[in-house]
Amino acid sequence: GPYGFSLIQSEEQVTSLAEIGIILLLFTIGLEFSFKDLWKIRLIAIVGGALQVGLSFIFFCGLALLFGWPTGQAILMGFLLSLSSTAIVLKILHERGEVDSPHGSIALGILIFQDLAAIPMIMAIPLLASTTLFSIEPLLSGTDLVWLVFQDLAIVITLVVSAKWIIPRLLYEIAKTKNQEMFLLFVVLICFGVAWLVSFTGASLAIGALLAGLIISGSEYSHQTVSIVLPFRDIFTSFFFISIGMLLNIHFVLENIGLVVFLIIIVLCAKALLATAAPLALGYPLRTAALTGLALAQVGEFSFIIAQSGMNAGILPTDIYQMFLAIALVTMASTPFVLDLGHPFTSRICRIPALSRLAQGTCGVDDGEPHMERKDHLIVIGFGITGRNLARAAKNGKIPYTIVELNPDLVTAARLEGEPVIFGDATTEGVLNHAGVRTARIAVIAINDPIAIRKITAQVRRLNMGIIIIVRTRYVSEMEALYLTGADEVIAEEFETSVEIFTVVLNKYFIPRDQIDAFISEVRAGGYQMLRKKSEPQAGLPDLIKNIPNITITALTIEEGSPLAGKTLGGFNLRKRHNITILALQRNDETHTGLSGETLLEAGNVAIVYGTPSNIALATGLFRREKA
Repeated sequence: GPYGFSLIQSEEQVTSLAEIGIILLLFTIGLEFSFKDLWKIRLIAIVGGALQVGLSFIFFCGLALLFGWPTGQAILMGFLLSLSSTAIVLKILHERGEVDSPHGSIALGILIFQDLAAIPMIMAIPLLASTTLFSIEPLLSGTDLVWLVFQDLAIVITLVVSAKWIIPRLLYEIAKTKNQEMFLLFVVLICFGVAWLVSFTGASLAIGALLAGLIISGSEYSHQTVSIVLPFRDIFTSFFFISIGMLLNIHFVLENIGLVVFLIIIVLCAKALLATAAPLALGYPLRTAALTGLALAQVGEFSFIIAQSGMNAGILPTDIYQMFLAIALVTMASTPFVLDLGHPFTSRICRIPALSRLAQGTCGVDDGEPHMERKDHLIVIGFGITGRNLARAAKNGKIPYTIVELNPDLVTAARLEGEPVIFGDATTEGVLNHAGVRTARIAVIAINDPIAIRKITAQVRRLNMGIIIIVRTRYVSEMEALYLTGADEVIAEEFETSVEIFTVVLNKYFIPRDQIDAFISEVRAGGYQMLRKKSEPQAGLPDLIKNIPNITITALTIEEGSPLAGKTLGGFNLRKRHNITILALQRNDETHTGLSGETLLEAGNVAIVYGTPSNIALATGLFRREKA
């Protein structure tokens, strides 16, 4: 760049490269979301985003005014430091599997609000540059103002009509040609066309590119567009950040290294604290709020656009611009390291007694009746699809249960449905105690935050050594760590998806259902058994059986009209005929052991069956009603 080896000497050329990079980068970001996704997180996006941007703007603008900066410069600095990097935060959250976690959802909502808030910030630059800052008379006459409003309204209407009808129709016609190159060129045309159109409102081309991505993401061809464009995202990201790095004057930074380091620390700490305050004000637990704050502690992409506009308008001097570039680049580069320290840091601060109330959160949702008095109940942690279906099954089976959920919208909806739900962060001891973890029989953990899953598993096991912990996770690679943490059963979505796929395939080839069931049992038992080997040192009958290869215990109900109903145990001789053994019978809420050959098998009895998964699967037809 012009301040390094001077291979590219023109600063204007580097600035143009940076602008092209951010246009393409924000277009790909817009493609990953839709207006439907934004509507789901509207509360945190609007309220939380407004709080974060407002608090950050007031703090940094006030600090600049305190040091005697001109009003225009102070306001501009408030704009620059109130925004965070959507591209960096989303990439890191995706890599860590935390996009759907509570702090990931909150960070996403706030980032989207920031991106939209950048539009009026950019449009306010000419106003900040005017001699009479709080009057628009020097800028616009009455006729010009009416024309500007009419022009902006026409552009908005054009965008809405295009997003709803024109662009989807054009994409359909292009898709019919089955020409990938033409489809890609048309997508690029939409990106730059919408960006150019939006620029007439006074907003930047990058804002228009973001809106173009959002428009396409709402169409039925969004997935095809994403598959074509997203492979180039890392190139666009590199394009932008390399260009920004080329604009940094290293000599200036080295001459002012002490001040630069001091300001970087101030900005990181202040942005993290202010971003933490927004979720806390909405009642989210301290851990979730702090992780959100740490994720948003860097300076954002739009800040570079605003800073460049401020430079062009004569608001931002060169030395302050260089100082801003140094702060922005270092805070961005430090984001992965800050997030790596996030979970250990939040674990420590949540243990501080003075912060115990903040650690649990309120969210405006009361905790309901205490569940500590319950015994032998089920605790469901997470009320998504898995948690909701489990609660429905528990209700049908008349099993007492308690739900723990961190999303206030889900808590409110569940409370209206009459569900026994507690709002709170299940990583904290207080919330688990309130749910009655010390007297519960089973705890099921079904949330999307992999690090929180491990913390909850360890906490539940510490509070109740005898509880059965069942965990749902995404990947098989995470199972061993969860077993070592204390889980009794780990269900991997990746593994179960593979089972469903080969089941569908075998059905299409007309393989008999009993053979498919037997194979499923073998695969499931073999796969999970292999993953348990390194992590289960317990003794006891259930654990010994669990560690015997290809052996399992399950419960089967003897249905009315089944081959077993009305027969004696010895008369049917299951052990000899089918290589399975009935260990016990559950009858009238009582469990009967010490069975003999004269034991009568009655309809409605629940048989506790011992054998290999394949033998049990083949014998299940004996317990079911015979078809006429």
